[in-house]
Amino acid sequence: MSTATSTATRSPAPHAADSHDLIRVHGARENNLKDVSVEIPKRRLTVFTGVSGSGKSSLVFDTIAAESQRLINETYSAFVQGFMPALARPDVDVLEGLTTAIIVDQQRMGADPRSTVGTATDANAMLRILFSRLGQPHIGSPKAYSFNVASISGAGAVAFERGGKTVKERRSFSITGGMCPRCEGRGAVTDIDLSQLFDDGKSLNEGAITAPGYTGGGWNSRLYSESGFYDPDKPIRKYTKKELHDFLYREPVRMKIAGINMTYEGLIPRIQRSMLSKDKEGMQPHIRAFVDRAVTFTTCPECGGTRLTELARSSKIKGISIADACAMEVRDLADWVRGVTAASVAPLLGTLQQTLDSFVEIGLGYLSLDRPSGTLSGGEAQRVKMIRQLGSSPLTDVSYVFDEPTAGLHPHDIQQMNDLLLQLRDKGNTVLVVEHEPETIAIADHVVDLGPGAGTAGGTVCYEGTVEGLRASGTVTGRHLDDRAALKEKMRTPTGALEVRGATAHNLRNVDVDIPLGVLVVVTGVAGSGKSSLVHGSVPAGAGVVSVDQTAIKGSRRSNPATYTGLLEPIRKEFAKANGVKPALFSANSEGACPGCNGAGVIYTDLAMMAGVATVCEECEGKRFQASVLDYRLGGRDISEVLAMPVTEALEFFGAGEAHTPAAHAILARLADVGLGYLSLGQPLTTLSGGERQRLKLATHMADKGGVYVLDEPTTGLHLADVEQLLGLLDRLVDSGKSVIVIEHHQSVMAHADWIIDLGPGAGHDGGRIVFEGTPADLVAARATLTGEHLAAYVGA
Repeated sequence: MSTATSTATRSPAPHAADSHDLIRVHGARENNLKDVSVEIPKRRLTVFTGVSGSGKSSLVFDTIAAESQRLINETYSAFVQGFMPALARPDVDVLEGLTTAIIVDQQRMGADPRSTVGTATDANAMLRILFSRLGQPHIGSPKAYSFNVASISGAGAVAFERGGKTVKERRSFSITGGMCPRCEGRGAVTDIDLSQLFDDGKSLNEGAITAPGYTGGGWNSRLYSESGFYDPDKPIRKYTKKELHDFLYREPVRMKIAGINMTYEGLIPRIQRSMLSKDKEGMQPHIRAFVDRAVTFTTCPECGGTRLTELARSSKIKGISIADACAMEVRDLADWVRGVTAASVAPLLGTLQQTLDSFVEIGLGYLSLDRPSGTLSGGEAQRVKMIRQLGSSPLTDVSYVFDEPTAGLHPHDIQQMNDLLLQLRDKGNTVLVVEHEPETIAIADHVVDLGPGAGTAGGTVCYEGTVEGLRASGTVTGRHLDDRAALKEKMRTPTGALEVRGATAHNLRNVDVDIPLGVLVVVTGVAGSGKSSLVHGSVPAGAGVVSVDQTAIKGSRRSNPATYTGLLEPIRKEFAKANGVKPALFSANSEGACPGCNGAGVIYTDLAMMAGVATVCEECEGKRFQASVLDYRLGGRDISEVLAMPVTEALEFFGAGEAHTPAAHAILARLADVGLGYLSLGQPLTTLSGGERQRLKLATHMADKGGVYVLDEPTTGLHLADVEQLLGLLDRLVDSGKSVIVIEHHQSVMAHADWIIDLGPGAGHDGGRIVFEGTPADLVAARATLTGEHLAAYVGA
């Protein structure tokens, strides 16, 4: 009896399936990783830390998440794989214990004018179905409520075989769409300001046309004055209706002027074709200025900016149309949906309610579904992508991979994000987070710290373990984890003020504020409080204003810091001058390119649905240049050796001696100033981290001639140690006589400011007001706002 009892109470041996509780990575060598080996616990929250460029993204995104996605893609048929992006196997020896990875990165959402918050989250699709079922009057299928579907109809004869005979039948079809015909579902129309094209008080012979290229009696102006369609000596305002139509809108017609065959067409289509259809960035400055003056973007008068037809707007549920619903703030829309009850659509209402509640839960309740997705910040875009994952609550044992989920968040909102990460973990998921924010690092179950430096100085694991162990580890992250910036004791004196009066952009409520000039001003407030609306709406980028926003850097694998910053231009000229040859020889995208790989350094083999293979070019050995070009030297180095230099070495190389090049030295000094001294000049832009790209952009804009710098969250992607360097750079800018306006949430930047403008008190319609103006010390002493409370806690006041 006793034996049986002891056998029954003995704990069973662990099941073999329960032994796979680690993700094992051995010998990872992606980008700058140096044979990294780590063991990451499953169903735990692991935070990856380290300075910007230390290899965090290379380990988490380019190795673990990339292999997980590649293996999932391989489970599909070859036909389906042909339509999916081909993913190469990461450069790693062993990857074990992987689970399905759901990646939530900071890539900005497409700026397509048809893409909105509603279409990106499927909330719009659910609303369309809801209105097609319950809307009164009933106007048709969900397509009738879509601003991406135009109303079309057609009829004609259709021939087909029946019983061995060809039979013809008349068929007709019609589709009722919701697209506004005037603006084609964009919500805005472009108008040309005619007063910028011509002076209607003058005749053509008196030089009435004022558009660039149509003045001074050239062929363009002669085409109109000698066309014969109207009297060239009559003032334009006295033209008949037909004459005005011929002058402005006439269809192209061939004619002879001064014995030369020419094509005449109305002034407006001609200018649209010759100027307005071209990329503005590639225009000459005077033409770009003309386009800015002449073209106005106005709300569509037919749909009022809703993008929808009058028919779609006429169908309502409880007095609300789909246009009204999409214009509401999501939190208000969620309350409205709760009041809609209909058993026939109960499952749809439940899913829609869950999606809208996820917006509020994640701190985006202030958005509206008709907000264009291209206007979202990086942090907002990332959280919008997270909404899809929040709806998949039954999923467990998957890996959620986040890239700095606190980017763009006020300290008040970070707690919400932390709760969400813990909630995902507690459902039995593995949560991997790349993060710099101490508040998020503090909630980690496991920490992997990479470094010790950035670029070639990084790529190794400096610490792996608990948060307490990280604090005592002595690594760069461990030393800076508890850093707290002190409030500045001495404030600079403003040299003037930028007066903003009656600002009403987006949610701003008739804001009046004086932004001091000649000092460091920080504009802060919770996400959605109106910071960007105030700064970008009231301080437009133009003469004297240098705006460094969060838009992504565009660049292919052929682009690198040297090409992006314009550094390669003076280097090529100096090489050409020293060797008596053409500068084009020293460009891997031009005459100097290796013929074997066309200057790419590698040869890509396309394998259809399988990942393409990149092999180092045997002819140039990855140097990208012809062998003859590498015989030319400057200061003892060839062009490929110069492009392989890190910025700090190149700064010394071009600073003195035979290779002394002032233009190149100035650009390199700016790169070093923003903390990119470790970057190689020829490193492809596609391999740079988010923080590195933003600092590269900042370094480029530092050369611009401007008195006012507007920076949008420059600490995004920066390690705590790098923030100190950024503050030093901002100080140098202000001390050199510039005015610096920073939109920022980081408390160390707030503490370092000369003046703080705090917006709020909440987000969306709860924000849009100035809740504090003054010095950081006054903000801490008052503690009257959310920002004041968090800053006081941060500085230990």
